[in-house]
Amino acid sequence: MTLFWILSAALLLLALPFVVLPLVRKDAHNNDVLRDAANLEILRDQSTEMSADLQHGLLNDESFEQGQRELQSRLLEEVKTTEAAVPVKRNPAKILAAMLVILIPLTSVLLYLELGSTKALLPQQAELSVADGFGIIRSENALEELEKKLQKFPENPDGWLQLGRSYSELKRYGDATRAYAQLVKLVPNEAQLWTDYADAYAMDHGQTLLGEPTKFLNKALALDPNNTTALALAGSAAMERGDYPVAITDWQKLISLLPAEYPDLQMIKDGVSQAREFLLKQKGGKEALAQLDREMSSAQFANKSKSDAAVADPALAITGKVTLSPSLKGKVSPDDIVFILARAAEGPKMPLAVLRKQVKDLPMEFTLDDSMAMQPQLKLSGFDQVVVVARVSKSGTPVAQSGDVQGMTATIKPGTKGLNIVIDSVVP
Repeated sequence: MTLFWILSAALLLLALPFVVLPLVRKDAHNNDVLRDAANLEILRDQSTEMSADLQHGLLNDESFEQGQRELQSRLLEEVKTTEAAVPVKRNPAKILAAMLVILIPLTSVLLYLELGSTKALLPQQAELSVADGFGIIRSENALEELEKKLQKFPENPDGWLQLGRSYSELKRYGDATRAYAQLVKLVPNEAQLWTDYADAYAMDHGQTLLGEPTKFLNKALALDPNNTTALALAGSAAMERGDYPVAITDWQKLISLLPAEYPDLQMIKDGVSQAREFLLKQKGGKEALAQLDREMSSAQFANKSKSDAAVADPALAITGKVTLSPSLKGKVSPDDIVFILARAAEGPKMPLAVLRKQVKDLPMEFTLDDSMAMQPQLKLSGFDQVVVVARVSKSGTPVAQSGDVQGMTATIKPGTKGLNIVIDSVVP
């Protein structure tokens, strides 16, 4: 901002001489001189006419002498008037020049403050960007700006969604809950929004899923029974209230929907095993578990034809090779997790397909297809343009963290073959 004002002042100083100097140089006596010259010329003409009249006999000598005396008297009066006016005469051009020296800079600044935007002078911060391409704002200034915009234009679901996700990422769960409460009013039939609302609400109320979060999750599963996040949280809520059959059912269904490469698949399976153990310890638990197994087996048989039909189309699979830049080998260890994922170039930022490997597997060939989707409704084949990211994760999660290293492609179409991705940049 300081540089802007310095440049503005320099431009004003450069422009002022073009306006002021012509006025300063203009002599206030020029008009008097021109007037005296004009009057003198008139008197000369009159004297010449009188001489001509004398020669042609139109005037006698006495009249001619009298006329000459009158002309001389008028000439003396004009000279005396001019000389008397000179000491008190002010130059209005110089006065105007002095006023302009003050008024031009002052008016320019006032007009800019009224019509311009001083915020545009601030350096563009990371607040205007999103983290990891997931739409997360991490700057307090940018969050405040978004809050102000939403106060003026509350009918903006995209803004409330970005605000809610950003606050959740920053662990400001109270603010996230408030944002999601507004969002579900605008978009009441989106399962993922109710799921995110339940998660933020639970974190803001003692990290418990009982009560309102459970209601929100039931709403989400009613809208989309296959929402994987809602199933995961609903299973946790059932475990919290001791409803182990529901926990087993939700988590077992979740396992059937997730790809074999899903990072936390084993943890979910362990949760199912724990729920089964707790159920067995309850009175009549053995019979309840046997009945539950029969029901789940019957449901799996009924849905077998549907699951068999959900085969990934090889024509839409993305293939390529991932390598690690030699300059970054010292920043990672062989056991660090590598995520290779595809996400939509525009639209939802949830990965459409995920593959989990380790640094020691690099360089490696990879294939991404619909069988690796994290959610059934978000598949690689459902989008025309995607971006493929290869990331070494220090935290072991697909979401990028500061210090991770990654490489990514430009926007491509599903079905692109032979990509070459080099992990060569550090996540800020």
